[in-house]
Amino acid sequence: MTQVEEQTDLHVANFSRLSRDDGRPWLANLRQRGIERFSSVGFPTTKEEEWRFTNMAPIAKTPFILARPDGADASAITRKFSFGNDAIAELVIVNGHFAPHLSHLGRLPRGVTVINLAAAVDRDPDLVAANLGKWADIRGNPFVALNTGFIHDGAFVHTARGAAVEKPIHLIFVSQSEGEPSVSHPRTLIVAEEGSIATVVESYVGADGVYWTNAVTEIAAAADSRLDHCKLQQEGLNAFHVATMQVNLERRANFVSHAATIGGQLTRNDLQVIMAGQYADATLNGLVVIGGKQLVDNHTLLDHAQANCPSHELYKHVLSDKATGVFKGKILVRPDAQKTDSKQTSKSLLLSDDAVMHSQPALEIYADDVKCTHGSTTGPVDEEMVFYLRSRGVGMEAARHLLSYAFAADVTRRIRVEPVRRRLEDFLAAQHGLPQDLRITDLGTHDERAL
Repeated sequence: MTQVEEQTDLHVANFSRLSRDDGRPWLANLRQRGIERFSSVGFPTTKEEEWRFTNMAPIAKTPFILARPDGADASAITRKFSFGNDAIAELVIVNGHFAPHLSHLGRLPRGVTVINLAAAVDRDPDLVAANLGKWADIRGNPFVALNTGFIHDGAFVHTARGAAVEKPIHLIFVSQSEGEPSVSHPRTLIVAEEGSIATVVESYVGADGVYWTNAVTEIAAAADSRLDHCKLQQEGLNAFHVATMQVNLERRANFVSHAATIGGQLTRNDLQVIMAGQYADATLNGLVVIGGKQLVDNHTLLDHAQANCPSHELYKHVLSDKATGVFKGKILVRPDAQKTDSKQTSKSLLLSDDAVMHSQPALEIYADDVKCTHGSTTGPVDEEMVFYLRSRGVGMEAARHLLSYAFAADVTRRIRVEPVRRRLEDFLAAQHGLPQDLRITDLGTHDERAL
């Protein structure tokens, strides 16, 4: 038996020890199907096309135990990443379990629900059962199957018809281990009903130990709803982070995603958006800033299933030292998706000769009346710009760092959630030795010239 097979069996054994009848046959069945699927396919390898640039063996060969909710005190790290009064509510999940003493959920307007997933199963089982496991397919991704097998707790956000939230809803996922590698499988379900408006932020943070966060987020956006979603991954540099987000957009639904990765040893993000109704609109913006031997793999899919749906995508990577970046972005235009207008751009900045970037933009079009473009550029800092700055008294390293800061700011300036934008700008400034008050905050949804 190989080590990968042994780790597959370990997770199956953990499931068997935790399996119990909680009175919800549909949930027990969902979990069983998830673990059976993972047991059948196991961990992916580089022989598979979707994983050929990312070796998951470091995860597969590590003997992770299920993280305990009663681990080390998470109050300090929660305070560090809290939005305070800038958020209308903060729900904190520690090692995959709800932490009520760290959460603040008391200021929500009528029609808006933010609770932990386990409570949502009891409070509104019909709504949860109609959506949980419906959008994220266990057949398409083994890590979705594994997460589904261990569904226990996480976050649940529901905005009723016509409800509107001005301030962001902040979901904080804290991971930490005590002495031995641990794994958690947080699940997030966001249901936005017709005409609702909300902003949701997912922050994934953690300590410096070895742990693995295997997260799945499902988003169902009904007709005419608007959802601005931000994800900030700033876990410890010894951490592993695997995440899948599946989004379904109905007629005239508007979805904007801002995804930033600056932490973790190995990160894999899968983001899939299906425009299932006409005039649905999706914007995907992503930023990766890594160094050392970090690896970040972003796979995105803009699935145009119906006509008259615009989409825009801009992903930027800043890689230093021996870091590795992977971007595989696909625009899929189905036969019924006439009048599609989709633009995709991937730009990568290499700050060292040892940094590596694999970029694979792709178009798959089965309709004839469409307008689709994609492009990818990878290269070092523009030496002419460096020379210009040096001629005005700026040092060599400062000039390179200033230009990389401006390169990344093309994404950060689009983020309308100030605490997220501020955290990224502070991180970039600290990395590049720049003043903390240097900010580029010209807000915009998307910039046609940049695409």
